[in-house]
Amino acid sequence: MKMLDLSGPAEVFSEANRYGANYRLSIVSVGGTPVRTSIGIQVPVDTDAASAPAFDTLLITGGDLLPGRLVDPNLSAAASRLAATAGRVASICTGAFILAAAGLLDGRRATTHWQHTASLARGYPSTRVEPDALYVKDGTLYTSAGVTAGIDLALALLEEDHGPGLTRDVARSLVVYMQRPGGQSQFSASLQGPAPRTPVLRQIQDMVQTDPTADHSLNALATRVRVSARHLTRMFRTELDTTPMKYVELIRFDLAKALLDSGHSATEAASLSGFPSYESLRRAFGRHLGVSPTRYRRRFTTTRPAPRHRTDPTGEAADGERA
Repeated sequence: MKMLDLSGPAEVFSEANRYGANYRLSIVSVGGTPVRTSIGIQVPVDTDAASAPAFDTLLITGGDLLPGRLVDPNLSAAASRLAATAGRVASICTGAFILAAAGLLDGRRATTHWQHTASLARGYPSTRVEPDALYVKDGTLYTSAGVTAGIDLALALLEEDHGPGLTRDVARSLVVYMQRPGGQSQFSASLQGPAPRTPVLRQIQDMVQTDPTADHSLNALATRVRVSARHLTRMFRTELDTTPMKYVELIRFDLAKALLDSGHSATEAASLSGFPSYESLRRAFGRHLGVSPTRYRRRFTTTRPAPRHRTDPTGEAADGERA
């Protein structure tokens, strides 16, 4: 299992006890055997899942191998048995695959690590996967995004139990956001999945990536690949479930993110990736990530703190707000 899937939420509930909560944590496994973690440490458990008592909250941790293979039937059966008597059930990261294999996500909304949302949706088509969510609540069932999002989920559960005041104290003590800005898309690549199968669509992808600042309007693209605008729109809808203009924006958006990652300013990234202005890039970031380009740049360019009172050439303060 992923070590942080266990330790992150456990620290939230343990820290809450210092502020007046009374959580009792118990670690269980199939067969009651120790579990090897992603960092090589074996974690001892308190009891066998088969003899575990009913829990108020059941948390299912994830692991790196879960998305790539069939879930062990003993594992999914144990999750199903424990979930039947739990007050609420939650998965961390790829733990969603265990819940799905147990049938607990059928007809439900759910999420998982952004790298595996497509796999979850393909493998369990009755589950309504929300790829950008940090966590999803559907009744008494919860799923979280990747790894550290388990902390976000644990804080949400804590707030349900004890309100925002105690939860704020815990978040401050652990030096984390009480509510993290943006979804998990800010950590992911926008154009996931295989390249388009249709030669015309692959040609358009290559054209936009090669020269993002060129005229890539619908009519210009259709003329270049020698099909009608209506037919090109239909091809995008059929294969990629999007429009040509949204697809062009995503390519430019990914290029802009890469430029910001490599140290370019927001205005430079907008110009080089084909956005007509910084404001249009800012709107795209708002649509896709829920954060501004400057905030994104500060989060992913360096671990060094931002200088105080510095203003970006775009007119944004270092924290992404208007100066």
